[in-house]
Amino acid sequence: MEHPDGRIGQTEGEFSVCQFFKNDMYEYTRRWVGPEEAVLAFKHYTTSVAAQLGMTVRVILTDGGDEINMEWQYGKGITFPTKKDMESGAT
Repeated sequence: MEHPDGRIGQTEGEFSVCQFFKNDMYEYTRRWVGPEEAVLAFKHYTTSVAAQLGMTVRVILTDGGDEINMEWQYGKGITFPTKKDMESGAT
């Protein structure tokens, strides 16, 4: 659902999701949405047909400070937070 001011998403928040393609192009699929919508979008774009085929090579979820909170890379899976971060509770 498109926001009246052109934003994509149903809620206002601080999170954005961006997917990167193998041709060096990128697309923000969500901008300024809440945490639940951002995580669901991240999951969608990391499991999409384009991601499975390698057309999408990277997906990031960023917060309002433009810090990466989650990152997925084609052929590697979720690369941030790292497995070590997850096990130690550092996130």
